[in-house]
Amino acid sequence: MSELNKIKQIMPEIDKISPTFCLAKWHHVTIYLQTGETHSCYHPAPHKIPLEELKNNPSALHNTNEKKLERKMMLEGQQPSGCQYCWNIECMGKDYVSDRHIKSSSIHTPERIEEIKSNPWDYNINPEYIEINFSNECNFKCGYCHPKFSTRYYNEIKQHGPYKNVTAHSNNIDWFELYEEDNNPYLEAWWKWWPEVSKTLNILRVTGGEPLMHKSTWRLFEELKNNPKPHLNIELNSNMGVKEKLVKKLVATLKELKETNAINSFKLYTSIDTWGPRASYTRTGLDIGVWESNLDYYLTQTGWPVTFMITFNLFAVTSFNKLLEKILEWRHKYNHNEQSKWQRIRFDTPYLRDPIQFDMNILPKEKFMPYMKKHLQFMHDYQDDTDRTKFSSLEVEKFRRVVDYMEKTIYDKEKLLKGRKNFYNFFTQYDSRRDIKLTEVFPELENFYMSCATQE
Repeated sequence: MSELNKIKQIMPEIDKISPTFCLAKWHHVTIYLQTGETHSCYHPAPHKIPLEELKNNPSALHNTNEKKLERKMMLEGQQPSGCQYCWNIECMGKDYVSDRHIKSSSIHTPERIEEIKSNPWDYNINPEYIEINFSNECNFKCGYCHPKFSTRYYNEIKQHGPYKNVTAHSNNIDWFELYEEDNNPYLEAWWKWWPEVSKTLNILRVTGGEPLMHKSTWRLFEELKNNPKPHLNIELNSNMGVKEKLVKKLVATLKELKETNAINSFKLYTSIDTWGPRASYTRTGLDIGVWESNLDYYLTQTGWPVTFMITFNLFAVTSFNKLLEKILEWRHKYNHNEQSKWQRIRFDTPYLRDPIQFDMNILPKEKFMPYMKKHLQFMHDYQDDTDRTKFSSLEVEKFRRVVDYMEKTIYDKEKLLKGRKNFYNFFTQYDSRRDIKLTEVFPELENFYMSCATQE
């Protein structure tokens, strides 16, 4: 059964609970231990985990009082405001697939639904999926990232100060507290919760920062060696721009875990939004040659898949086709000798809304929508669900919603003005701090960039 057909089959049952019910609010969680924050999906903003709630309940890393109230709203058919991304998609029409549909159908089981229906709205649940962030240590400082998630970005702000005359994503570091791995009450709570939650946990995804640089990532692997979890699927987000020795260490460690049946499976995720110097512009620290070499080592040494997390933003609009061409190239290279039926080169295309200076909707539609339709047509031209070297119908559908979202979203004059002023002010300082020039890397954006300087 295709993913789209599965969604169509399961969602009527999900919607019987309520038209705003999302299984992810119960069974998915992302936990940022370095700041003590959590959310159940990357669309809503994370919220602070009160230390008081953790004293007798380490599961409050997921089961905060704030999240429980959002679950209550969903059970009653209300729309939590943090989930606006999905409400926007669903308002576009019944044929549009939101992440609520995708996540709920992917983790749906009758047992999970029955557990939620038979318990009070405020009970503590052990999720089937956890994304854990041990530290903000990172060798990159991606433009749309944040000092909370990158030590390099944090140190840049310490040196130069926040971005001036930028109303969104100025990267002020004075309003949050960072905990180091060696002295972190949230990390202590995690290791207290681990023996219990790991019994039934299905997927653990380790993210960052750059997790291959975190001591806790390697401690986790040691824990799994000593106390195997043969039911557990491990996933890891890496920028893949680290030193080769760390990628080799990862591969060797994971092979041992697999061979000893200490884990069930492993998946690697990495971020890339376009290709070549354009990718390096937004992802400061990226050496595209090192990245591709590490990718090749991983794929040739293992039989496991890699998923590209493509955060679709303004800079991908004009050159997404370059990355699509590389994806087809990699699919031909790494799929053709593969004996299994799975796709080894995977990707997703969520669109970026914040910070607004990276938002594709501040671009003039008449000039830049043709690029988007060209990319979509390219995917249609190479769409074939029966061929692992081509694009799947779900991949095309996911990108179609990005194209339609850009075409149909019209910002009012005030928001457009804000976005364009932020674009000019942010990237003028960005170029100066990082010794780069936007108009040389993206010459097709020069007229737009200059027009943003004179916005009134």
